[in-house]
Amino acid sequence: MKLSDFDFDLPDDLIATRPANPRSSARLLVAEGGSLHDGHVTDLIRWLQPGDRLVLNDTKVIPARLSGLRHRDSTQGAVAAKIEATLLEPRADGTWAALLKPLKKIKAGEEIVFSEELSARLEAIEDGQGHLRFNLSGTSFDAALAEAGAMPLPPYIAAKRAADEQDKTDYQTVWAKNSGAVAAPTASLHFDAPLLEALKARGVEISYVTLHVGAGTFLPVKVEDVTTHRMHAEWGKVSEEAAAEIAATKAAGGRVIPVGTTALRLIESAAKDGRIHAWEGDTDIFIYPGFTFQVADALMTNFHLPKSTLLMLVSALMGQEEIRKIYAHAVENRYRFFSYGDASLLIPAKANTSQKSGGKS
Repeated sequence: MKLSDFDFDLPDDLIATRPANPRSSARLLVAEGGSLHDGHVTDLIRWLQPGDRLVLNDTKVIPARLSGLRHRDSTQGAVAAKIEATLLEPRADGTWAALLKPLKKIKAGEEIVFSEELSARLEAIEDGQGHLRFNLSGTSFDAALAEAGAMPLPPYIAAKRAADEQDKTDYQTVWAKNSGAVAAPTASLHFDAPLLEALKARGVEISYVTLHVGAGTFLPVKVEDVTTHRMHAEWGKVSEEAAAEIAATKAAGGRVIPVGTTALRLIESAAKDGRIHAWEGDTDIFIYPGFTFQVADALMTNFHLPKSTLLMLVSALMGQEEIRKIYAHAVENRYRFFSYGDASLLIPAKANTSQKSGGKS
């Protein structure tokens, strides 16, 4: 299985830099039984049946991108220089792992001032990341970060425009609850309150799980043999309640449909023995063609980067040839791609969910 097997040509103008407004007006490409159907996200009420269960990721994106000034004393006196920081995750010692730019210019012990309220001292540099100790913690830190930080837009959007205040709403799901992600579960960005109410009235059930999406989700695959790729780890939790709800849906013959690859990866991590269980911890599950899906019966997801692990995941669900057909149709019909783009509802043939075991965890 080669990396080049997951490549395709994507016109640059199909990369969305703003979401559809309203959210649920985004386009939806439904793939089922070898057929493709063009519609909109609001059409989910036609495609989902009473007794189906959506699994939603309730992680909350933090405004993790910070701009500040680093301060240090030199032979010329006090020196200040601009520095950019993208927070990655809190560490056990109370510091935050962060990407710093320019990393080579800053040294351990230097202070970075992000606002009148928020500053941090660089304690160490390890594996290309800085360890920042902030002057605030708890709710005081959250409030100062909300004021000083910007949403950590994906690189392919950030290269086209800077994040702004609108992104603090747009790049967050309407049900976001548990802070900790530095990237959004983007398929979920298509849902608004009216659509959720319509789905509930239809008899579609909903369960919430938490996976804190990390910046590693944007890391490129650098190996030609994709089976040797090592995934980044992300923290997730499936509660007793969510596990019981999902198990009950499976037992009743309903379909379990995660919204987004993050929710899918989490519930499959919690069902390695064939049954869903309450689960909490770090998952680095890597799903590529040949994987045996234990829980997910279908998937709602956006359109993904060429040569990405997410494209490999949807190829595992639908089959590589079918995904090539789906993506060719999306490009030809000018669907919008990536985080702020349009969505797909992928409903595989049963044969695709019972292949020989593959993938890694």
